[in-house]
Amino acid sequence: MSHQTVSRAINDKGEIDPETRRRILEVAQQLRYRPSRFARGLVRPDTTTIGLVIDDILNPFFPELIAGVMSAAEQRSWTVLISTVQNDHGREPELLRSLAGQVDALIGYLYERDAGIAEAIEGLPMVVMGRPAQHPAFGVVDVDVRPGVQAAVDHLLAQGHQRIGMIDCPTACDPLRRQVLLEATAAQGLPIPAEAIVETEQSQAGGEEALARLLKAAPGLTAVLAFNDVVALGAYRTARSLGLTIPGDLALVGFDGLSLGEILDPPLTTINIDKRRMGELAVAQAECLLNGEHPPPATVTTDLLVRASTGSPSAGASG
Repeated sequence: MSHQTVSRAINDKGEIDPETRRRILEVAQQLRYRPSRFARGLVRPDTTTIGLVIDDILNPFFPELIAGVMSAAEQRSWTVLISTVQNDHGREPELLRSLAGQVDALIGYLYERDAGIAEAIEGLPMVVMGRPAQHPAFGVVDVDVRPGVQAAVDHLLAQGHQRIGMIDCPTACDPLRRQVLLEATAAQGLPIPAEAIVETEQSQAGGEEALARLLKAAPGLTAVLAFNDVVALGAYRTARSLGLTIPGDLALVGFDGLSLGEILDPPLTTINIDKRRMGELAVAQAECLLNGEHPPPATVTTDLLVRASTGSPSAGASG
């Protein structure tokens, strides 16, 4: 096979049989080959650029993560190109494909399946965050939710809460929060019934309507774990609108450890993720991949930040 044929396939030029192009790209991916962006004159050859793809830059979860990436990249004199799909997860492959020609490596907090990511980036070093990876070539920064969720359950039980519910967000592709909650409560002889878990979107509005549905479906609840702090904020608003006191009538626990929880009254108890550390580890993973190494998955653990939203239920609340 000629060099010209390989070049046309790698650079997506015309006049090449689709099956031939597929086979060339498959081999290139196995060899972790990618076309040199330096040869295309896009940047100076002494510059390393990494692309960071996130869901929504306005989501308060991401600023600390971005800060971690930027700090770690600056220590290496690297440049960071940040892009967002603006909550349109269907745009992820298109965006990855576009960025792949502009950067040396990619880091992404993504919803797309690994196979779709691999097809889009065509052999570029890739680090996925917030989930395990099924693709053997990817770097990984995952989150261990178990310690934080277990600590939250232990804390609520110690406060006297025996009827716990959850507002889940299945579109976030993180089933472990619900799974660990169910396991932890069942282990204490307090299994959560199906009606005590409702699903919604990841937004404040989603949290508002979800808590209203949850309290109708399971009116005896005294504590609720929200999928994240933004959803918990919405639940907070609904609880207040219904005349419920926090934590006397209803204890609330968030997830992510966002600083916005501190401005609530009372402040929100939350399961904390070191988001800055996630960003730092992602850059370290990218560095290994760029050096031709394949690092083991990195994991960020979770812990419980106890604040005032999770005190004991009042005497009039169902327990």
